[in-house]
Amino acid sequence: MRYQEIKPIPALKEYIRYFWVLESGEQQGERQFKVLPDGIPALIYQDSPNLFRDEREVVTPQLYVYGAFTTYTNQIITGPFRLIGAYFEPTALKAIFKVDAFELTNQNIPLDDLVSTSLLERLGYAKTVEEKISLLSHFVVDQIQAVQYENQKAKYASILLQQGESLSEIQRKMQLSERTLERLIKQHIGMSPKQFSRIMRFQSSLALLRTREFDTLTSLVYEQEYFDQSHYIREFKAFTGNNPTQFLQYSNEKLTNFPEWKTAKDE
Repeated sequence: MRYQEIKPIPALKEYIRYFWVLESGEQQGERQFKVLPDGIPALIYQDSPNLFRDEREVVTPQLYVYGAFTTYTNQIITGPFRLIGAYFEPTALKAIFKVDAFELTNQNIPLDDLVSTSLLERLGYAKTVEEKISLLSHFVVDQIQAVQYENQKAKYASILLQQGESLSEIQRKMQLSERTLERLIKQHIGMSPKQFSRIMRFQSSLALLRTREFDTLTSLVYEQEYFDQSHYIREFKAFTGNNPTQFLQYSNEKLTNFPEWKTAKDE
């Protein structure tokens, strides 16, 4: 597989972390990928329709937005593919689409269901990846200018949660009640502060696991402030469907949090 990241234009730096392109080449046969929860919504374009499907045989839209996921999902594909994606900042959905983030949580929503646009048709005519990313960029810029919405409190709370601050400390720093913080995060990120905090800690532990730069799993567990190893493994399974050893053995992760999942017959 081929993978590349592209920085957003300056006008989008506060909304898009980066664009990415993932291509399979000419590989054939059925392949499975996992989408891991990371608190990040995204805009995804598939060069061809009807490529990916989930375990229930529901086909993923060709051009779609997904909200933050709270658990893993599996995606299956047969044949070659090219995906182009924009990873948003956690609070970007409301600023771009003027919708409460919780309305999109754990969902893949066709872009046409959110806004009236000819973007899919124009992407089909574009010949190069650069042209397609330019079209996606200008679409998002136009949306931001049309919506004209900002919430600095939500952005600041999101940053603190990503840094691992406790909920009580965030409430103190921002002078917010528990209920107000809950409402703010659910509206702009799509889940409770506690759930988002759990996902951020899981992601922090996963980043360390990927490096394999730890003495034992137990040392990783305590470094990431889990109560004990069994608690960590339960959390890891909830977010990946597998334990840490299986993840290291069977995942092939070109795109972060979208690993191709190998099976025993692939080895």
